[in-house]
Amino acid sequence: MVFQLQHLAERIEASIEGNADIEIRELAKIESAGPGSLSFLANPKYLPHLYTTQASAVIVADDLKLEKAVEPSLLRCKDPYQAFASLLDTFYPEEKPEPGIDPLAFVHPEATIGQEVHIGAFCFIGAGVVIGDGCIIHPQVYIGNQVSVGNETVIYPQVRIYHQCQVGAHCIIHGGTTIGSDGFGFAPNAEGQYVKVRQTGNVIVEDHVEIGSNCCLDRATLGSTVIKKGAKLDNLVQIAHNVVIGENSVLAAQAGIAGSTQLGKSVMVGGQAGFIGHLHIADYTMIDAQSGVNKSIKKPGQAFRGSPIQSYRQQLKSEVFFRKLEAMQRKIDELEKALKAKD
Repeated sequence: MVFQLQHLAERIEASIEGNADIEIRELAKIESAGPGSLSFLANPKYLPHLYTTQASAVIVADDLKLEKAVEPSLLRCKDPYQAFASLLDTFYPEEKPEPGIDPLAFVHPEATIGQEVHIGAFCFIGAGVVIGDGCIIHPQVYIGNQVSVGNETVIYPQVRIYHQCQVGAHCIIHGGTTIGSDGFGFAPNAEGQYVKVRQTGNVIVEDHVEIGSNCCLDRATLGSTVIKKGAKLDNLVQIAHNVVIGENSVLAAQAGIAGSTQLGKSVMVGGQAGFIGHLHIADYTMIDAQSGVNKSIKKPGQAFRGSPIQSYRQQLKSEVFFRKLEAMQRKIDELEKALKAKD
């Protein structure tokens, strides 16, 4: 596809500095773009590339001040990254499979399938399942009895959704993820054996949630494990029984949330961070990668890091102090030797 720069500027509500008639054939990274490419600059560390890039045009922030003249035309807008992301569908429209049920899929007679739904080969759709309009169910997906799936949701291969779970509309669930497996519930008996506690609840995934590959979302012991509207889970995230993930919260890869912990809205969790159970995490909290969260956080909008967590600034100070410990120990040893020599 080829687009005039003026046309693209109108789509992202950007002003143009330079030639508005340039033809753009592709989107590209600023450091490797060539003629006919449109790129973007959002991270300041890539600023030097703006003066050397071969891109025909670059999306930049409204308030970016140039240090010298640049070769590409500039599209100035409020949020370059969002603007660039919005153009991906323009240049690379997603190919959707044709509606219909593959003859190699099993769909229970008591399942309800909406309009314009695609169900791929070797899928299993159980009794009482309700699948909304426009859904895409890729091959080898298992959907257990009494599951509901909202309109326009996409489920990729080898996803398993256990019985009675609910998935909302406009969700994306990537391959290998399991929703509704048993929570890790065991009680020791008098002989020291661990007896399984039945997990009788379900998992509720609300609208506009995206779940990465190979995530595990455990069903509740009682009630529901809930992923609220707009939340995003990266690959390999573990959500234990009765956890609640707040609206528009984001969890990076390998994060793990123990049972009954509740995250507020717009919480940001870095990769490999871990939470103990039964915590309450305030709205807009930020947890750095590999942090160990061992206490509830009541005040919104704070940042934490470390294991166990400290406030972000305090942890940085502690790390600086820790790096000085070896020199301090040497100094103490020298002083002890000096004192002994005087004796």
